[in-house]
Amino acid sequence: MASALNQNQLTRRLFLKKTGSLVSAAAVSPFAISTLLSGGSDDNRIIIVGAGLAGLSCAYELDNAGYNVILLEAQKRPGGRVRTYRDPFADHLYAEMGAEYVDSTDTYVRDYCKKFNLTILPAKQYDGAYVRGKHLSMEGLKSGRLRLPYQGTNSGQLFGQEVSYIQQWINLVKEKGEKSPDVLALDNLSIEEMLRKGNAPKDIIDLYTYTNATESTAVPSKMSALYMVLANSRTSAFSENTEEGRIFGGNDQLPKTFAKKLANKIKYNRPITSLNFNEKNVTAFFMENGKQQSITGIQCVLALPLPVLRTIRITPGFSNKKSHCINKQSYGHVMKVAMQFKRRFWDEPDSIGQRVFTDTPLRRVYHFSIDQPGPRGILLSFTSGDDARKLGRMNEQNRMQLSRKTCADIWPEAQNHWEGGVTKYWNEDPWVKGSYSVAGVGQKDFREILAQQEGPIFFSGEHTAIYRASMNGAIESGVRVSNEIKQVG
Repeated sequence: MASALNQNQLTRRLFLKKTGSLVSAAAVSPFAISTLLSGGSDDNRIIIVGAGLAGLSCAYELDNAGYNVILLEAQKRPGGRVRTYRDPFADHLYAEMGAEYVDSTDTYVRDYCKKFNLTILPAKQYDGAYVRGKHLSMEGLKSGRLRLPYQGTNSGQLFGQEVSYIQQWINLVKEKGEKSPDVLALDNLSIEEMLRKGNAPKDIIDLYTYTNATESTAVPSKMSALYMVLANSRTSAFSENTEEGRIFGGNDQLPKTFAKKLANKIKYNRPITSLNFNEKNVTAFFMENGKQQSITGIQCVLALPLPVLRTIRITPGFSNKKSHCINKQSYGHVMKVAMQFKRRFWDEPDSIGQRVFTDTPLRRVYHFSIDQPGPRGILLSFTSGDDARKLGRMNEQNRMQLSRKTCADIWPEAQNHWEGGVTKYWNEDPWVKGSYSVAGVGQKDFREILAQQEGPIFFSGEHTAIYRASMNGAIESGVRVSNEIKQVG
């Protein structure tokens, strides 16, 4: 590999970028001349596929460093799994139907928000639980005055009830290290199997299925015990006290700001269909206005969810281990439900609360419009795993009927103020085809393999990130790849 860029190389790249050195359209595309090339180009082009936060952050960093980037996006908007809905609601209300929370450790998101003058507001913490038909206040649970109706739980907490049953394996990591054979062997166990080995009653496994809803969108029988143990050995588990936040005015402002700064570098409505590469260059074939077009560059970054990447023809193909990980990486099921009510009854003194954990199909239901004025309000639900799959098999009308009934079970007055709602089932989205990646049984090496460069192809996306399954992970991966490309020169 070449050494890092020196000043002369950078100056030349900036010069080429500004002068727009042209190549023949016939040399770039065997098809009709694409409008993609109307602004000029050069043979140092880097093609980035996917305008989610991974692709956007990668393109932004490379563009700022003077590289000639072009970003192909299948949809007509940036953001990928960051999706803020506005049109369905009254009174300028909005709801996050995709990636939502920014916690205190999400340094990449926070750094870019600071750079772009975006404000992160703290989210409301859990103040109630509705499980097995019982209404429980979080104050009552924390004080020990109330107990969860689940066998084997500790008093004074809601989340993290499973930790005491895996403590022996957490201690094993601390004693022998994360890379010891005994620890790595835990990748062959599912979380459910480990909890059973730790003598956890069925109630603890059932409760974990619900409490883990937003941390992983798969069921415990499909998730790696190793990932669970490592997560708990590195930091404390998610709890009712975890600080979370979201971007004031909508999370979509972050990808929109990236997109605005990249301007005409992003080409929307151009889904990629195939990719050809050799040692010298990469050619991406894509659809544009119903016709197949192509564009060639010296390098390519694939910033796509793997279920979508599986549908793209790659020639000559990737290594066997890379292809195996692409085809087998586990994803879960996830659905968001946003419900508009004409009055914010959840703020009343006798309400169970504004943010409620449940074992119903809605899993977690919370007042989303807390920073939005007006009498109307939105309750938002995040549901995952088998419950999301079941809801996903319903039509929109039946999804809303079930959601309306469930809200009435939690807040009896909900029926009187219902105005309607909308759902987003990510597994049926053609440009995602799933939730976010999860650590499946036997997949301990997948992340590192998926992140490895192959020839002129680089890989980003939350599935390649250390802090996976988050906006922060997506940006982390984009920045990582931009640095890899800079090092190649």
